[in-house]
Order: sequence, then C-alpha cells, then structure tokens
Amino acid sequence: MSVDQQGREAQGAREADKRFNRGMMVRLIVIVAVMFGFGYALVPLYKKICDITGINVVTTRELHGGSVKNTQVDKSRTVTVEFDSNARGPFAFRPVRNSMEVHPGEMMTIVYEVANGQPRDISAQAIPSYAPKQATQYFKKLECFCFKQQTLKANEAREMPVVFVIDPALPKDVKSITLSYTFFEVGTPVAQAPEGQLAPTPAGKGS
Repeated sequence: MSVDQQGREAQGAREADKRFNRGMMVRLIVIVAVMFGFGYALVPLYKKICDITGINVVTTRELHGGSVKNTQVDKSRTVTVEFDSNARGPFAFRPVRNSMEVHPGEMMTIVYEVANGQPRDISAQAIPSYAPKQATQYFKKLECFCFKQQTLKANEAREMPVVFVIDPALPKDVKSITLSYTFFEVGTPVAQAPEGQLAPTPAGKGS
C-alpha cells in the first residue's frame, strides 16, 4: 500500500470519527433538552393531578404574606367564644383574653400563656372541653398545643397558640361557645370532664 493511500485512509478515519462525535453531541443535546422539557412539564402536571385528586394537600395557606385565605365566612352571624383554663400542676396557665366575637367560617387565633415557676423541667398535657356539648363537633382546631405533650424547662414561660374555625353548620341557636383547657402535669392523676362539659376548676385556680 502506498503512502498516499495510507494517508487517505487515515484522513477518512479521522473524518468518520469527527462525524460520529458530532452525531453523538447532537444526540446528547437533544436528550438533555427533552429531559429538561419533561421535568419542566411535570410541575404543572403534578399540580393539576393534585387539584383533581386532592393528594398532597397539606395546607390551605396562600402566598399572601403567610396569611390563610378564608372562604365561606358567614358574616351574618356572630358567635361569642369564651376561653377558660384550669391548671393541675406547679405552673400558671391562662388565656391572654377571656372572649372574642367570631364569624362562623372565620379563622381565628387565641394564645394561652403558661409559666413553670419550678427549678425543674415539667412535662404536661392539655385536655380541651366544650360547652354546650352540641358545639363540640363544630369547633375545628387547626393548630393546638393540646395535640401533643409539652415540656416546660425550669422557670420557662411560653405562649401557645390555638388556631380554630367555627363550622358555619353550627346550629343557629348556639350563640356562645366556651373552650376550656385543663393543663396537667404528666404523671399526676386528673379527673376528665364528660365530653362537652367543662372540667371542674379547683379553688384558687383557673382564669
């Protein structure tokens, strides 16, 4: 084989390699573009599926300063919600206000204050009760310190919110609801009130 023929074959091999590399590059670019487009399309598709099926709906908060968007607020009605507290342990416990006027369907927040005046940690649990009894199923708590056990460090004071909504289906004749919490030290026996009734308040305690 002559030198010229060997050179032409080598040149042809180099051109073939270049064409192969260019083809591979084009295919990789296309694959990346398709993957990016698919991933981008998944976001609205996922949201649409969630809207249709209701899956993964974990919160009703809208991006409006972190506020919660309310719907179906019955502004034609006003319900007086009164707040009560009973402490069963070596701590102080009370709501920051005694009552508020609420429209059914309106999201509201009440804050309870608790203070552990002991030089030791205290574990405590809150039990809610309601009056009248028929209002129990219409009082919807969205956030509450009563959902889990609380641990107060020595000499700790804490504010604990309760976010709630009164169901607009509340019977028309119910004009007032009392929400009462009995906050007791875990390990200390506590007499629970019957459902829908307020727990008894020990002398010198409560708000």
